[in-house]
Amino acid sequence: MKKIGLTTTVPVEVLIAAGYTPVDLNNLFITSTDYLKYIDIAERDGFPKSLCAWIKGIYGACIENDIKEIVGVIEGDCSNTKALIEVLQLKGIKVYPFSFSHSHKRQDIENEIRKFMDIFNVSLEEVEVVRERLNEIRELSKGIDELTYVHNKANGFENHLYQVSLSDFNGDLGAFEADLKKVIDDIKKRKPINKKLRLGYIGVPPMTGDIYKFVENLNAHFVYNEVQREFAFPRADKALTIFEQYYDYTYPYDTEFRIMELKKQIEDRKLDAIIHYTQAFCHRAVEDIVLKQKLDIPILNIEGDKLNILDARTKLRLEAFLDMLLDLKESKK
Repeated sequence: MKKIGLTTTVPVEVLIAAGYTPVDLNNLFITSTDYLKYIDIAERDGFPKSLCAWIKGIYGACIENDIKEIVGVIEGDCSNTKALIEVLQLKGIKVYPFSFSHSHKRQDIENEIRKFMDIFNVSLEEVEVVRERLNEIRELSKGIDELTYVHNKANGFENHLYQVSLSDFNGDLGAFEADLKKVIDDIKKRKPINKKLRLGYIGVPPMTGDIYKFVENLNAHFVYNEVQREFAFPRADKALTIFEQYYDYTYPYDTEFRIMELKKQIEDRKLDAIIHYTQAFCHRAVEDIVLKQKLDIPILNIEGDKLNILDARTKLRLEAFLDMLLDLKESKK
């Protein structure tokens, strides 16, 4: 099967039905043992230092791994993607644009997905067969999520990893499904994680993967990963068609729609606080203003840039925030 790169989660059902193997360029970038080389490639080719590291990493991953075709999401994701795909086209890479309609009207979303199917010459029937297969694997990821927030056995990083990977199923449906089943069996055998604070992680998946272990050492446990969970389509089983499934996907649409789901998860998971991660030079950082106004829960905003580990200042801010929450929890007793 031919590889096709993704700048973010898209209707992979269409691509798989068309005989492609989707490759999430974000995952390819951040899981590399030498992830900084991808940023260096972009900066050598003229990308400014004052640009989101994810965009530069995606570019470098695409060039370095000889990806010849990509799907670029030009509406509903990063505002810099349009410029990114123009540069990639200059490099001879074939780009297929896709949009999550800002209107968030079901008909507009259906129109975009139908256009996407026409580009790849696949029928709705073929796509729905693939969707049914993918949703079997997505159900397994819901099991890991429940082992995190209901049974307290999966840790925050595992919750993050096995949901974010559903953007492209690690390029192999069968192998990824087998991995999930084994992981679930192993996690079920553990004793519950006993931490006093239940945290939610919201915002784009982090450059700084060590944040999960760091908060565990401070008597806290991430039991919710917002965007990673959305990548796993936890409500896909309730959608009658692919159009409904991508209509009910909070990540690309307006903040109000996103907040409805956040409020539900804050209550269901009994969260004590939220860590809102934003990326340097990203427009989504402004959403922190709205979220703090609309969500009745303590929120700490932290920002990442090029480093894949927490810097000293961010560690200090996290420690102070969690200490304050622990003190408040103790005083309420």
